[in-house]
Amino acid sequence: MLIYFIMSLFMFICGLLAFSFNYNHFLITLLSLEYIVLSLFWLVYMYLFISLYDLFFLMFILTFWVCEAALGLSLLVSLIRGFGNDYFFSFNLLQC
Repeated sequence: MLIYFIMSLFMFICGLLAFSFNYNHFLITLLSLEYIVLSLFWLVYMYLFISLYDLFFLMFILTFWVCEAALGLSLLVSLIRGFGNDYFFSFNLLQC
């Protein structure tokens, strides 16, 4: 069972590295954040499963993570419609 915790922590660290080093595209940033959420989901699931807790809390937290993903995708669509691409360097907040 320890291998599952190590694997989820490795996934979390890989997601953090991808989030911190790939900052050109907004889509890559969103995908790395979703990868981090997936690793946290796996970690919380394994913890709740091993300690024999009810998995209702996991469904509650999963609902918030799905809302976060939908909000990120709607922000991505809004940025692509407004600016034409998803590059961070093309976003200028001083434009009227």
